[in-house]
Amino acid sequence: MSSLAVALPSGLPNGLPQPPSDATLATLRRELEREQTELELLGLERSADLQRLSRDCFAYSPVLAPLFEGRHAQLVARPTNVEQVIAVAAACARQQVPLTCRGGGTGNYGQCVPLAGGVVLDLSGLKRLRQLDRTAGVITVEAGALMGDLERQLAPAGRALRLMPSTLRSASIGGFIAGGSVGIGSQRWGILRDPGNLLGLEVVTLEATPRLLNLDAASSEPLNHAYGTNGIITALTLPTTEAIDWVQVVVGFDAWEQALSAAQSVSRWAIELNSVNLLEAPVAAAMPWPAGCPKATGEHRLLLLAHPAAMAVLPARLMQLGGTLLWQEPQSSSKGIPLRELGWNHTTLHWRSANPEWTYLQLLLPQNEGACLVELRRRWGSAIHWHLEGIKQQGSQRLVCLPLIPWQGRERLEQLISDCRELGAFLFNPHVFTVEDGGLGVVDADQVRAKAAYDPGGLLNPGKLRGWQER
Repeated sequence: MSSLAVALPSGLPNGLPQPPSDATLATLRRELEREQTELELLGLERSADLQRLSRDCFAYSPVLAPLFEGRHAQLVARPTNVEQVIAVAAACARQQVPLTCRGGGTGNYGQCVPLAGGVVLDLSGLKRLRQLDRTAGVITVEAGALMGDLERQLAPAGRALRLMPSTLRSASIGGFIAGGSVGIGSQRWGILRDPGNLLGLEVVTLEATPRLLNLDAASSEPLNHAYGTNGIITALTLPTTEAIDWVQVVVGFDAWEQALSAAQSVSRWAIELNSVNLLEAPVAAAMPWPAGCPKATGEHRLLLLAHPAAMAVLPARLMQLGGTLLWQEPQSSSKGIPLRELGWNHTTLHWRSANPEWTYLQLLLPQNEGACLVELRRRWGSAIHWHLEGIKQQGSQRLVCLPLIPWQGRERLEQLISDCRELGAFLFNPHVFTVEDGGLGVVDADQVRAKAAYDPGGLLNPGKLRGWQER
């Protein structure tokens, strides 16, 4: 791996392929219509659909929004089976047309925005749960399956997904693996790229004669969180976990220091938690709450998804730490918005619905979380509103921070990023569009090698894998 300096982008990368000509697209379309009569194709006559299917939630970033303005597909292909995916891949390879895969479009980094035009491959029609091993709990599922639908299919077997975004009702499982990293369940199961969270992939290569590959867990790693830059994921093999009717718990704290201490402490107790979410008082006051849960009135709030057995311990322990139990309800019986839709980037979504001029960051806090946050709060005061999430990272319980920030220009944002790094926080920057800068900050040679093997023409989601540009 080679080091990369992470900076806010001022433009799109050099070396992007030119959008294909109208004549090239017409040839590609005629070829597909001749070979795949049931394949749905949306062209310029459906311009509103082209715009919609070329976007995700990149508008959260005032840095990315102007860069992606006007970037959209020239043709959308909507396959319903793997054979149609292979046909689209072959045609794009033969005509040298860029191809960008799309799931539910719930990402925040512009993962599915086609920077060089061409074809968007909307995989939402590939949605079958192909197999469930009821003994091992292992599933094979097509990439376009919505995670909320998948949860409902697994429930009768007493199984559930290990990890899911707060957008699980609209996010696809393939998009989550290709573009996500953490989420609900990371308190127990860590991040998506931790060994054991992805067991295999079915992948179509982008070649004139595409190959349909079945990759094992090790061979799948370079495609995990690669934005679809190095292979077309058509199906995934994943472990599941036992289904638990988590108890939604909301605890109020008058003092931030007490709330932070409780968030750190509760993760170390001998209880099972699926989510730990801490909202500073101004953030809590702006959230919609489940039916029956009182609105926030100035207190900081700790939100938990707890195992029913944990309720014998939690209320008294949290009271000792200065908390007040405000509400509890099993997830299965609560009404209105579920508590899990008040965490992760749903927190950002709810806040920005009333404050669209605000943006956010994503940080893994250093292990001395308290000292880091105290110093950041001293330097930045009320200019930042704090939102923390618990995860497991390499076996240790850690806190991720998704602070909410008023947009005051690039210089101000860069200063905050600099301060966070100075204090030991690791940045997962939501204001960049490459795999490397939004994640580990370094070129992953395995990802680049996988692209050379599975997309030798460099046509998959061009511009998003910096290592390919720099090779």
